[in-house]
Amino acid sequence: MLTQIRGMSVIYLLISISIIVAGVFLYAFLRAVKTGQYDDDYTPSVRMLFDDELVKGSSASKPVIQSADKGSTAKENIKTRIKTK
Repeated sequence: MLTQIRGMSVIYLLISISIIVAGVFLYAFLRAVKTGQYDDDYTPSVRMLFDDELVKGSSASKPVIQSADKGSTAKENIKTRIKTK
């Protein structure tokens, strides 16, 4: 009987710890969404198309990267690079 009581207290301890850990992960996820970490979902899918530009345009000391306007979005930058080719 005594071992059953101790065993049940371990289950309550594990459940409470798992709820705390789940709460920490939920907080971290919500904070990441709020700060805009997941906003740009288009650029990573086309980034591999422009990796060659970094290799071709690089000099011995510093790579030359064509950049669009600072106020433009990633989609506009990609469209500009496609038109210039």
